[in-house]
Amino acid sequence: MKLKKPLIGITLDYFDPTHDERALWYSQWPWYALRYRYCEAVASAGGVPMALSYHSNCIDDYAESLDGLVLTGGGFDIDPKLYGDEICHPTVKIKSNRTEFEMAIARRMLDLNKPVLGICGGMQLLNVLHQGTLYQDLPSEIESDIDHSQTHDRHLPQHTIIVEPDTLLAGITKETSLSVNSVHHQSVKQVAVGFRVNAQAPDGIIEGIESSDYKFCLGVQWHPEFHVTKADERIFEGFMQACRNV
Repeated sequence: MKLKKPLIGITLDYFDPTHDERALWYSQWPWYALRYRYCEAVASAGGVPMALSYHSNCIDDYAESLDGLVLTGGGFDIDPKLYGDEICHPTVKIKSNRTEFEMAIARRMLDLNKPVLGICGGMQLLNVLHQGTLYQDLPSEIESDIDHSQTHDRHLPQHTIIVEPDTLLAGITKETSLSVNSVHHQSVKQVAVGFRVNAQAPDGIIEGIESSDYKFCLGVQWHPEFHVTKADERIFEGFMQACRNV
C-alpha cells in the first residue's frame, strides 16, 4: 500500500507596486512570490509543497488539509507594535497583510498540534505570536564582529552557530555546531514563554528557538532550504517525519 506524502503549506511573500515601485519589474498589479528552494527542500524531503494565498476565510480549510506548515522568510519585518514597541526603526519594512495571515495560519496549525517550521522571519513570527520580542535592527542595537546579513551566494555559509544540547534541533541535526547562511537584520530579543533557545551565534544572537508545548514547533534564523550542510537537509527530514505522524 502506497503511503500518502505529507501535504506541506508554504507561506508566500507579497508585493504591491502601489507601495513599492521596485515591484513593477514583474507586474503593475499586486503579486505573490516564493523562492523555489522552499518547494525543492520540501519535495526532496518527501513532502508535497502547497503555496498558501492570503485568504482568511480559508484558514480552517488550509489547516484541516495540511500535514505541516513552513513559515518562510522575506525582505520585510513584523510590525513592532505587535511586540510592544511604539517607535519603529527607519529600517523596518512592514507587510501587514502577510503578517496577519501568517499569524492566523500558524496559530490554527498549532492549535491542531500540527508541525510548524519557521525559517528566518518565520522564526521571528513564532516568537512574536507567543508574546516574545525582537531586536528591530541588529547593526544599530548590538555590537558584533559577525555580519548577519550575508551578500554572497546563499549556498555558502556565513558564520557558525552553537547548538544547545538536549534540544529538538540537536536531536535532528546530530550536531553541536553548524555552519549557516544568514540573511537578517532582526532577531529574537526576549524569548517567548514556552520556548527555549536551541542555537546561538558566537556573539550571543539567538539563531534558533523551539517549544515542547507542541508536537513539533521549530524556528531557525538561517535558511536551511539551501542545504548548505547535511544538517540543513536533516531539519527538513525531521520536520517531514513529524508531518507523517499527524
